[in-house]
Amino acid sequence: MRFAGFPPEAIEFYERLEVENTKDFWLAHKHVWEAAIRDPMDALMEELREEFGEAKVFRPYRDVRFSKDKSPYKTYQGGFAATAGGMGYYTQVSADGLLTAAGFHEHSPDQVERYRAAVLDDTTGAELATMTQALVKKGFELGGDVMRTRPRGVDADHPRIELLRHRSLTPWRTLKPGTTLHSRKSFTRVRDDWRALRPLNEWVEHHVGPAREERRR
Repeated sequence: MRFAGFPPEAIEFYERLEVENTKDFWLAHKHVWEAAIRDPMDALMEELREEFGEAKVFRPYRDVRFSKDKSPYKTYQGGFAATAGGMGYYTQVSADGLLTAAGFHEHSPDQVERYRAAVLDDTTGAELATMTQALVKKGFELGGDVMRTRPRGVDADHPRIELLRHRSLTPWRTLKPGTTLHSRKSFTRVRDDWRALRPLNEWVEHHVGPAREERRR
C-alpha cells in the first residue's frame, strides 16, 4: 500500500471519538479506524523506513491503570522511529491534524545532567541554540518537560536559560486538516520535517544519549 494521505474520515473519526470515547463507538467504527488511520499510518512508516529506520505504530488503547481518566482509546494515532532509547522521530494524526516531532522525551536524572552540561558549554550549547532558533523560524515549537524556575546554580540571565529549563526537548509542529493532509503531500511534509529535525536528533544522541539509570517516578 502506497501512502496517499489521511482521508477526511480520519479527522471525523477522532472528532467523534473525543466526544464518545466508548467501547460501543469503537466497535461500531473500528473499520473506519483501520482504513482511514491504521493502514495509512502503516504505509507512511514503511515508506520512511529506508531513510529513518524501523518505526513503531502504537496501539490505539490507553493504559488507564494509573490514570483518573478511564477513557479506553487514544484520540490520536502515533508512529515513532527510534534512534536510541526514548529519542527519535515522531508523528501522529488526530482531530487537530498531523503532528511531526523529534528529540528526546525521556529524562532520567543522568540524561538531564548530560543535557544541561552540554547546554552550559559555550560550544555545544551555542550549537543547540542555533539549531533551535532555526527550527522556531520554520514554525516548530520547543516542547518537552520544562521547569517553571531554573536549574540550581544557573543565573537567571544566562543566555541559554530557556533551553536550560528543559528536562526533555521535543520540537514539534502541526499540519492542520485540509487538502495537504488528505493527499500524498503529507508524506513530503513528514519526511521534510524529520530531515529538518535530524541535526537536533544527532546533537541529542551525541550529547545526551539514552538513559543509564531508571527514571524517578
